[in-house]
Amino acid sequence: MQAMSSSSEDTIALLQRVPVFSTLLREELERVAQMVVPRRFEAGEIVFKEGDEGSTCYVVRSGRARAVVEHPDGRTITLAHFGPGDIFGEMAMLDGERRSATVESIEETDAIAILSADMHRLLREYPDISVKLIAALGRRLRETNERLARQSFQTVQSRVAAVLADMVSSARAEGGAERDLVITATQAELAQLAGSSRESASRFLAVLERAGIITQGRGKLTVHDPEALGRYVY
Repeated sequence: MQAMSSSSEDTIALLQRVPVFSTLLREELERVAQMVVPRRFEAGEIVFKEGDEGSTCYVVRSGRARAVVEHPDGRTITLAHFGPGDIFGEMAMLDGERRSATVESIEETDAIAILSADMHRLLREYPDISVKLIAALGRRLRETNERLARQSFQTVQSRVAAVLADMVSSARAEGGAERDLVITATQAELAQLAGSSRESASRFLAVLERAGIITQGRGKLTVHDPEALGRYVY
């Protein structure tokens, strides 16, 4: 892992994309930007492990990472993917608890790191920032709970389609095309993210492929008609 250079303006623009920081004023974002430390992770490098002390949060500038946990039976389960503009390990800014999952880079990934000690000093000095961050983290938790509640009533097809639609939205936010978007994920990862078995997810992906909506490849798939995914989400 090595440090890299980045401009303050680029850092502020990146922070503005992160929901946790999006409500901060320009001068508040500048204060946060002054604390960040650039980080680079090679493909397959571990950012932190489940059970590690939580002392840093990260925002992805470029590249991709994923959060995984190890099941007692030895399986590795993917919980989430992170791309440009995504934040992970953010609870370390507040509670300093041990990591609940392992995060590893999928490809070469550039990120900015914010140390919890630096954030705590900033929050003590500027209480307004503290109030905004707590509110933003509360919204994020509520949205997660609502998503999990919706998933409990959705079919496997709906959950897989929703996961794919979210990945398409992220790819478009990074400047991807409107159609024929390449999504890097295995069938097993899609199934885990959708909370389904690999077999059930595979059967539905085959349905999408026969309909011409996607084309599957090794460790990736191409979404030809993103809007068509919406027909399966309910």
